[in-house]
Amino acid sequence: MKTKYIIYAAIALLLGYLIYNRLAKGKESASKGMAAGKGGPVPAMNVNGVIVTTQDFSNAVSVSGTLEANEQVQIRSEISGLVRSINFSEGSTVSKGSLLLKIDDRELQAQLRQALTKEKLASEIESRARKLLKSEAISVEEYDNANAELRSLQAQTQLIRAQLSKTEVRAPFSGKIGLRAISNGAYVTPTTEIANLVSINPLKISFSVPEKYTQRVTIGTNITFTVSGTSRVFKAKVYAKEPAIDINTRTLVLKAIAENSDGYLLPGTFANVSLPLENIKNAILIPTEAVIPVLKGKQVYISKNGLAKVVDIESNIRTERDILVSSGLSVGDTVITSGIMAIKPDAPVKVKIN
Repeated sequence: MKTKYIIYAAIALLLGYLIYNRLAKGKESASKGMAAGKGGPVPAMNVNGVIVTTQDFSNAVSVSGTLEANEQVQIRSEISGLVRSINFSEGSTVSKGSLLLKIDDRELQAQLRQALTKEKLASEIESRARKLLKSEAISVEEYDNANAELRSLQAQTQLIRAQLSKTEVRAPFSGKIGLRAISNGAYVTPTTEIANLVSINPLKISFSVPEKYTQRVTIGTNITFTVSGTSRVFKAKVYAKEPAIDINTRTLVLKAIAENSDGYLLPGTFANVSLPLENIKNAILIPTEAVIPVLKGKQVYISKNGLAKVVDIESNIRTERDILVSSGLSVGDTVITSGIMAIKPDAPVKVKIN
């Protein structure tokens, strides 16, 4: 019996020794591995980068616009009547003040002759009354009545002359007249559309810019624009802008003026407007993919002595591919452009310059 217990004890001791020995060797291996990891060199990360240089920078924004006539009006008659003559050709150029349309004025002419006859008679009566007043043959009141009658008839004559002038429709400005919508003998009213008159030289361009660009656009800014159907680039100059931003679109409406002496451009045409914003000499531009947005601004990684270093930068202008750096970088710095989300500060990097 005692022999049996001795055998069990020996087996237990042997198992305990084996387990202890295994654990000790495991700790020793782990300790050696950690020691090797801490002391051994960390491999450098392969990344792409660019060397900072300076260049001239011109920034522009492209917006949509519409060509508008310098002046445009729909020709209408002020009074109703029959058209007696049409004195313009469709599509022709007319001068300011030229007669475009004549409306029948026979009735008004008869009224004018009648008014002139009455006015002449009243003038003679007033003249005699004035002489009688001087000789005290009539009272002042009687003279005043004669004078009032004369003035009333003179006003009536002026009214008829004013109505007669409305029977002539004249061009309010020089321009090109469009297609007419009436014929001789037609009866027109003030609501009848006769034709369109437009002045297209110079021509106006109306366009809107986003709110963030409003402080960069000034009166006198030169712009360029193109229209469909041609590769020509046209020039214009900003001459006016709205005093407030549209709260619905958050844009500012501007107008520019362009020469159109050959009449090639037509009002209503869609235009692609290029509006220059800045022209900067010796600007620093880096690829947008190199920039890391952070809470307080923007950062980039640069390679310095083979290690990645974090640099804070400032910039307010960016294009589709580049960002303009106003501070934080110097000429000759190597900016890392790839793997920036995996890089840690002071990590070794091997940069391939693009």
